[in-house]
Amino acid sequence: MADSIIIIPTYNEKENIEKMIRTVFALPKEFHILVIDDGSPDGTGAIVKNLQAEFPTRLFLVERTGKLGLGTAYIAGFKWVLEHDYQYIFEMDADFSHPVAKLTEMYETAVNGADVVVGSRYVGNVVNIVNWPMGRLLMSYYASKYVRCITGLKVADTTAGFVCYRRQVLETIEFDKIRFKGYAFQIEMKFTAAQCGFTIKEVPIVFFNRVEGTSKMSGGIFSEALFGVVQLKISSWFRHYPQKPQH
Repeated sequence: MADSIIIIPTYNEKENIEKMIRTVFALPKEFHILVIDDGSPDGTGAIVKNLQAEFPTRLFLVERTGKLGLGTAYIAGFKWVLEHDYQYIFEMDADFSHPVAKLTEMYETAVNGADVVVGSRYVGNVVNIVNWPMGRLLMSYYASKYVRCITGLKVADTTAGFVCYRRQVLETIEFDKIRFKGYAFQIEMKFTAAQCGFTIKEVPIVFFNRVEGTSKMSGGIFSEALFGVVQLKISSWFRHYPQKPQH
């Protein structure tokens, strides 16, 4: 039984999903994959089902009806994983923007004591992003700085979607109190983990803009992150967070 699983949320990723699954399964370390597909009309779910015949003990699929949002996809995945015996749970996109080869380093960083490991585009004040338009790159970079300023998070890449959680983190966080659905979900999870007393460590990555398929980024998602962090900080003043168990 592998101790690690990667949750990959999908919506219309038929160009990428098979290649991504095979790339992960080719790594020397064994990872399992859980795909959460939001009823992709392009047949992404069917591709995963076909591959399950080839990888019956390593590849899992949860199909949902309709596009229900990134945050709810991950929470559905977290709940599924906690019903199984995985100790290290990863979030990763299907579009190869996150470098698969970094999974092993992130895993080792978690094994060596970090509770949350972030694959970071901005660690050390260096911007490691390839093929993004300059406007989007600047927006993302300064959005992360803005989030750090408002929340006090000691994380350079607050909106990163390439993350590893130790099981204990997901067992402690109260999923029913996670409010955001879009990319602000990533900020809220890191902020909540920090409020619960967990350690967050960043591993530098080079982020590649997707080559195949279409981006899911929108203005609404960005504004949720912009205004949501203020609400997040204010509500934290009046909320009790469960704390990391001390052994």
